[in-house]
Order: sequence, then structure tokens, then C-alpha cells
Amino acid sequence: MESTQRPVSGQVPAPVLIGAADPAAAGPHFLAGRTALVTGAASGIGRACAVALAAAGAHVYVVDRAAMAAKGVAEEVGGTAYVVDLADPAAVDSLPEDADIVVNNAGLQHVAPVHDFPPERFTLIQRVMVEAPFRIVRRTLPHMYRQGWGRVVNISSVHGLRASPFKVAYVTAKHALEGLSKVVALEGAPHGVTSNCISPGYVRTPLVEEQIALQAQAHGIPVQDVVERVMLEPSAIKRLIEPEEVAQAVLWLCSAHTGYVTGVSIPVDGGWTAH
Repeated sequence: MESTQRPVSGQVPAPVLIGAADPAAAGPHFLAGRTALVTGAASGIGRACAVALAAAGAHVYVVDRAAMAAKGVAEEVGGTAYVVDLADPAAVDSLPEDADIVVNNAGLQHVAPVHDFPPERFTLIQRVMVEAPFRIVRRTLPHMYRQGWGRVVNISSVHGLRASPFKVAYVTAKHALEGLSKVVALEGAPHGVTSNCISPGYVRTPLVEEQIALQAQAHGIPVQDVVERVMLEPSAIKRLIEPEEVAQAVLWLCSAHTGYVTGVSIPVDGGWTAH
């Protein structure tokens, strides 16, 4: 039944629920007709996101510098591989402009105290984890604006909300990514584009596996003690997060009924930030 009620002057009418014919409607393939660009998609969280988005019907641009692995994931999900080094601005600017969904996930880590931290490593981490997401979003927003729909999901970290010693470049980059995400949320809102961060604790990924040895060296403790005494000490849930758990949070932000969720950071951290 059609309502005869008129909106109050200056008030934005309530959104109409999306029907089944819409590409973003609820259902097992609710992203059919959409295209998703995922960075760092050859392994870990990025691969889990590529698999989840493809299962929901999206065509996935699998972006990674690991050529063989990226092509393998693209073949697995029926997507397209783009072998790109995100530290190269020209290469980043060659990525497709027509993504409806962008998942900025790629990252790297270096563990050292500030006074010993290599400046060139600090610069590299900012380029990959801040400048590349900026360039990708800057490139894809016009397409999202034209169609009146878009989703930017930035894989931040609990270190985008909290700091830890020995990770100055990573913590700086993740805090910057949180700020970028909020600005995009404010600018994108009138165009039907949302922008949010997912902020996990320690996820079972190759990056974390590599960190275990580095943390052991930095803290002067045995490798076997790193997970329990360093990584999981602030977490109420004493286990590593699985990549698929993060991917499901990403998928939720792309679903039919999250259009009012924007400009936020969603901790997936086992209670770390509850302290």
C-alpha cells in the first residue's frame, strides 16, 4: 500500500528496502553484477575476502604482487588477476576504475624500536598501506558516484585503534587508513557510497607467522611464548582469528541492509579494545 504521508520539510525520506531484482538484494548471490577489487588477495585475509565476495556473486579483481598465487586465486574464484606492486604509484594507477567494491587489505610489517627503525622501510609501509589505498579509492570513487552505490572496506587493525611498541610504521599507517576511511565516508554519503574499517586483532596469516619470529627477537623470549604472552595477552578470546571470520565481516558491510553503516571501525579483536 502506498503511503500518503509527506516527509517533513528538510527531512530525508526513509530508504526503500532493496527488492530481489536489485544486484545488492539479499540472497546467496546478492553481489551478482558487482565487481570487487581486493588488494593483497593472493593469501591470508585478502584471499578469504576474494573467495567470500565471489561466492556472493561478485567478479573479483585479485590484486597482488605474487603473480603465481594471484593467478591461482583468480582461477579459483573466476576472477581476474592483476599483478601489481602497490609500492609503485604508476602501477597502482593502472588498476581498473570500475570496481563497485574496494577492499584495501594489502600490508607489510617491520618490527624494531623507533630509534633503530629504517626510514626507507617506514616510507615503504606508508606507500603500500596509505598511499596505495588513497590512489585506488580516488580512482574508483567516480564510478561508484555515477551509479549511486559503492562500498569501500579498509582492512585496518586493532593497531589502527591502539598502539604497540616496535611497530611505529605499521601503527602509523593503520591510524592513517582509519582517517582516510572516515573522510571517504563523509564525502561518499551523498552518493550512496559507504566507507568503513574492519580492525582485527592477530589473524592467522603469513604476515602474522612472520611476525612471531620477529617479536621473539624484539622481546627476547622464545618463539613458542610469543602467541600467548605477546599477541594474545590483551585479548579476552585466547586464539588467533581466522581469515574467513574477517571476510564475513567484509561481506556483511557489502550486504543489502548496511547502507547506513559508514565512517566506523569495527573491531574483530576478541575483546582487545574492551580494555
